[in-house]
Amino acid sequence: MAYCWKTDLNTSESHQEQHEHQEFHSVNQFLSPNQVSLGFDQLVDEVSNKVPLYQTDIEENTIFVPSAPTWDSRRHSLDETHQISLNELTAKSSELSCHRIRKTPVIGFRSSVLQNPENTNKGSSWGNPIGKYQGADDYRFNILASSSTSLHEINSQRELENENPNYHIGFESSIPSMYPSFSTDFMPKEENERSRNMNTVQHSLMLFEGSFLPRARESTWPKIIELTGCSSQLVEVPQGTNKDLASFCNKVKKIREMYHAADINSNSGKIWSTTTAFPYQLFSNTKFNINICIDNSTQLLHFMPNANYLVKDLIAEILHFCTNDQLFPKDHLLSVCGYEEFLQNDYSLGCHKIFQKDKSVIQLNLQKNGEVPGKLSRKHEDDHSQFYLKQLLEFMHIWKQHVDNIIEDVKNICSVLGCVETKQITDAVNELNQILQRKTENFHQNSETSAKGLIERVTTALSRSIYQLISVYCCSFYADFQPLTVPNDISYVHPGLHSHLSFTVYAVHNIPETWVHRINFPLEIKSLPRESMLTIRLFGIVCATNNANLLAWTCLPLFPKDKSILGSVLFSMTLQNEPPIEMIVPGVWDISQPSSVILQIDFPATELEYMKFDSEENRSNLEEPPKECLKHIARLSQKQSPLLLSEEKKRYLWFYRFYCNNENCSLPLVLGSAPGWDVRTVSEIHTILRRWQFSCPLEALGLLTSSFPDQEIRKVAVRQLDNLLNDELLEYLPQLVQAVKFEWNLESPLVQLLLHRSLQSIQIAHRLYWLLKDAQNETYFKSWYQKLLAALQFCSGKALSDEFSKEKKLIKILGDIGEKVKSASDPQRQEVLKKEIGRLEEFFQCIKTCHLPLNPALCIKGIDRDACSYFTSHALPLKITFINANPMGKNISIIFKAGDDLRQDMLVLQIIQVMDNIWLQEGLDMQMIIYRCLSTGKGQGLVQMVPDAITLAKIHRHSGLIGPLKENTIKKWFSQHNHLKADYEKALRNFFYSCAGWCVVTFILGVCDRHNDNIMLTKSGHMFHIDFGKFLGHAQTFGGIKRDRAPFIFTSEMEYFITEGGKNPQHFQDFVELCCQAYNIVRRHSRLLLNLLEMMLHAGLPELGGIQDLKYVYNNLRPQDTDLEATSHFTKKIKESLECFPVKLNNLIHTLAQMTSINPAKSASQNFSQESCMLNATRSIQRATILGFSKKTSHLYLIQVTHSNNETSFSEKSFDQFSKLHSELQKQFASLTLPEFPHWWHLPFTNSNHKRFRDLNHYMEQILNGSYEVANSDCVLSFFLSEPVQQTIEESSLLDLGEKFPDKMPMVQLVISHEDAKLTILVKHMKNIHLPDGSAPSAHVEFYLLPYPSEVRRRKTKSVPKCTDPTYNEIVVYNEVTELRGHVLMLIVKSKTVFVGAINIQLYSVPLNEEKWYPLGNCII
Repeated sequence: MAYCWKTDLNTSESHQEQHEHQEFHSVNQFLSPNQVSLGFDQLVDEVSNKVPLYQTDIEENTIFVPSAPTWDSRRHSLDETHQISLNELTAKSSELSCHRIRKTPVIGFRSSVLQNPENTNKGSSWGNPIGKYQGADDYRFNILASSSTSLHEINSQRELENENPNYHIGFESSIPSMYPSFSTDFMPKEENERSRNMNTVQHSLMLFEGSFLPRARESTWPKIIELTGCSSQLVEVPQGTNKDLASFCNKVKKIREMYHAADINSNSGKIWSTTTAFPYQLFSNTKFNINICIDNSTQLLHFMPNANYLVKDLIAEILHFCTNDQLFPKDHLLSVCGYEEFLQNDYSLGCHKIFQKDKSVIQLNLQKNGEVPGKLSRKHEDDHSQFYLKQLLEFMHIWKQHVDNIIEDVKNICSVLGCVETKQITDAVNELNQILQRKTENFHQNSETSAKGLIERVTTALSRSIYQLISVYCCSFYADFQPLTVPNDISYVHPGLHSHLSFTVYAVHNIPETWVHRINFPLEIKSLPRESMLTIRLFGIVCATNNANLLAWTCLPLFPKDKSILGSVLFSMTLQNEPPIEMIVPGVWDISQPSSVILQIDFPATELEYMKFDSEENRSNLEEPPKECLKHIARLSQKQSPLLLSEEKKRYLWFYRFYCNNENCSLPLVLGSAPGWDVRTVSEIHTILRRWQFSCPLEALGLLTSSFPDQEIRKVAVRQLDNLLNDELLEYLPQLVQAVKFEWNLESPLVQLLLHRSLQSIQIAHRLYWLLKDAQNETYFKSWYQKLLAALQFCSGKALSDEFSKEKKLIKILGDIGEKVKSASDPQRQEVLKKEIGRLEEFFQCIKTCHLPLNPALCIKGIDRDACSYFTSHALPLKITFINANPMGKNISIIFKAGDDLRQDMLVLQIIQVMDNIWLQEGLDMQMIIYRCLSTGKGQGLVQMVPDAITLAKIHRHSGLIGPLKENTIKKWFSQHNHLKADYEKALRNFFYSCAGWCVVTFILGVCDRHNDNIMLTKSGHMFHIDFGKFLGHAQTFGGIKRDRAPFIFTSEMEYFITEGGKNPQHFQDFVELCCQAYNIVRRHSRLLLNLLEMMLHAGLPELGGIQDLKYVYNNLRPQDTDLEATSHFTKKIKESLECFPVKLNNLIHTLAQMTSINPAKSASQNFSQESCMLNATRSIQRATILGFSKKTSHLYLIQVTHSNNETSFSEKSFDQFSKLHSELQKQFASLTLPEFPHWWHLPFTNSNHKRFRDLNHYMEQILNGSYEVANSDCVLSFFLSEPVQQTIEESSLLDLGEKFPDKMPMVQLVISHEDAKLTILVKHMKNIHLPDGSAPSAHVEFYLLPYPSEVRRRKTKSVPKCTDPTYNEIVVYNEVTELRGHVLMLIVKSKTVFVGAINIQLYSVPLNEEKWYPLGNCII
């Protein structure tokens, strides 16, 4: 298959295609240049006969300016300073007359789009003279140039002031939506009147009304007028003249028409709870605790269905339980209490994410599913609405009219049309000036040299030039008018088979110099790819230094719509600094809207069309490649992204491209290895594309990166992604929004996919809306995102669009409040906040309810004023608490940040969410808390607040000045907040899993700036990280030294809590196993993670901008490693983190720095202290009683502790611990009188135990019933509650990973594998090893492969200092081991030189690739 260019020599057909528009109004009458008048012919007669226009009878309301300014024909004809001024213009005349003409309205614009004259440039080179006038009104004309052109009605406005009042010219009546195909200007009077009586309105181009309209309604055409000029008529085009945008509007309308408002399946108007594939490994035998609330009933029904139970089956069971009536489950829905969110009836309970993450009792509400769609559904009126881009974009061009001075008219026309003046217009105006300046007595000698003949010839040329300019402008930019006919001045020529790419750079308008330079590239057009882009830069030379500075640039596709560009075209240029070299695509700069600098290019009249030829080559006779080749392909496939392949590896992969398949490689790697985009290579690419079998739809994500501009490739990728469910696609919306940048046009399959899915899912529409809103703040592609957002709002319908508007207004109010709080002085901030909160209250009084931008399933109806505050960090974020509109829901607290770029946080949290989904599908719940984050604009956004979460820094500060250096800080805090056995065990388990999960994700993503203020804990044991402003290894430095020295945060105090102060060292081994298991699961999905990051390379994120950032994640994922190698690698990282003292030092520095400002919000002074006091008050101890001695050891007292809620717990303390408690209380409460402590000298010689029990019980009673401050101090609470369930924890195990041996025999855990003559041994853990004297050894492991000599086959591990249960996860490799039979592996454990244990393993009988515990003997055999 190859491509070629088709040359079409049918000029009429090609001309028609060049200007066709799907929605344009048809025009049946063809007007030749000699049939109609542009408006200069009457002036020709006036000048020839020396009859001034203002001396004739003119109807009322005709506005004209009789005198012309003096033009210097030697210079640029329309602007003496070569800078077209776009400010208000007034005619240079001594008199200004206004009379009334016939009622036919003229073309104009709404006054609402007119710019305030005070904002225009007063220093116009055209001047601003005010003429004298007759009558009461003075009229000033305003010409404004901006992004595009509109052609709507405006009402004439008059301001009666003493002098210089402003007057905007416009319609007196509305323009009808349909227009006749003929002009009434050139009909006899009777037909004109009859036409008006039939309510047919003239819409020809009445740019210069006073110069060519009949002078009076009763009069006929003046005999002196001859219709010999070139005239132009304009018709209104609601869709706009830009064919691409008009086609996009039409496509969007067709997409919306596929989803009728009456279709309840696609237009339910409800927000459905997100689902995933059923995680069988997670919910093999799981049952859920569900409370069901039924409307109009306060009674709760409790059910315990299995995880695989369908929602509709649960509804049927509920209905059967509640009533004997025949009710249908399909008529009912289950909603989540507190949310506007419904479970999907055809899915199982375990498929819903809410059940996958929430293991507590889940509250559901049974509701009737009415026939009427929800409040956010599209209505019948939405099906009939029209989509015009002008309705949703701001257009600013104003059409200037009612002028009779020809040169002034030309100047006004050019200024409106982007200040573009072509060479033909310049030449004609200069010649006209010369004619008017000559003496008239020489102009009556013959017809050839008469004044009338010369003026006719010049004005005809000028008319045609203006007409051509209007036509080129309407074709080049978006306008809602177009010429009634198009000039047919392009003569097509055959380009030749080997013609080169060439065009003429005619001019850059609004720049002083005009030039014509023909550019010729030594490139054959047939060799250019279909997606070729032409970039043009405009440089200015600094006279002093002779240096070239970039002034402006633009870029354009050479073959839009698969056809070459013909004739003269205008391109707007941007003044932005530099074009993004890696993002030169059609959407990077919107050339459809005029800018301050406009480039005119004349392309040759060679119409070429891109054609595709099938060149399918027979690959059936391919020989089987050697095994080494396939292995090398598999190794290269581990690179995952073509950006990570060297040129040499790309050449190798492309050479063996037809041996690649979905089993040994990925399609993006194969296609990304192509040597170029020439016709032959593209043909090969498309051949591979057709033959490829995708293993997973997500594999296609890699084809939507910037590496693949080919439209066929991207079409196939979108076709694959269309296989994803809505909830699956929802996860990857940020990347798809970025991929839109590299589409070839707005009608691309990707854009259509996004619009289709937004019509099917409110969740997608809502997320897409805010992603597009945020994307408009990027430097480039703003216009594309604006148009796509307009299309989304059109498809969403009025109800959802109104909801978007309310959410946008809410964000605007929050932004204003944030700015005012920031600008206020510190003492006044709280008062300012309280005052501004009133604006939110007024907002809710007006709109009643509003959905939360963070989560559309949450509906809010008010503000909790007392719960609102602000944080004292640098950005001064606001804490806002909303009142839930759902009566069964709790209040919702969010953080509004202004001044921080939250897009990076969104990306990191999205990738973490993807990892968590992967773990859940593999049956591993890492207890991850992943809060929501939404960027709502440049440097602002919303962050979800996690209830009952506290920073580790606050816990450290609460533990004293050196809290970060203590080992037991975390353990002590959890003990204080979980005094019941079940709660404490649950908190320990949650911390165990969540800490492991966050270690893995922060390592892979290289999250930096980690300190105790960025780590949070909940009382239920969940740990999670916040604030991701630094990632991918971009660590902050202090004095040239990295502040982040550890691979991730895992400190000794975390290990202390997991191992219960070192009493359960096997828990650390379980923790390492869990981390490595989670790490290896994520590694299997490296391609997906790298693709998601690669698609965000051009999002403008500060920390993700190049291939080196992608390589960083690749190096952390290590997809080329085996699971054993990755396990060994991650274990080393755990040990590095554990031994990294700078982490604790960094936490200490942060703690000291925050000691002076520990309160997070001014409205909640000493928030943490208040929280602690409240908790202490609720957790005060009623009494404590010694029951006797512990069964474990005789020197520990068994104490029963009764709490304020009458619950009991048990603790074991020694007499020395009681003594230390008394000493600490004396130091802490030196000013208070404490009860006397029963020291040992108080004991009698007989019955001492009974005496001590009695004395200690009395002492505890005095402490607990005495001073409230003492009884509720951390010292006392820690003493009685710190270790309440120690015995139970020791007896239980957190994980069931591998075999468990209850005896104390020394063991070693190994994984042995053998492949390709390579023997690999992974030494995982050892347990219960001791030195002969019973102390903990510093053990290492030595290996010997027998029967080879020991000096040849000796291997050893590193030693683990002073540990009875050490963890190694080190790999030992023996090469050239062809078979295992006959080989014995001798393993010896030593502590330095002291023997600890040994074992001989017969390798032929070992189960390969399995974890196994081997017992250690006490001698070497």
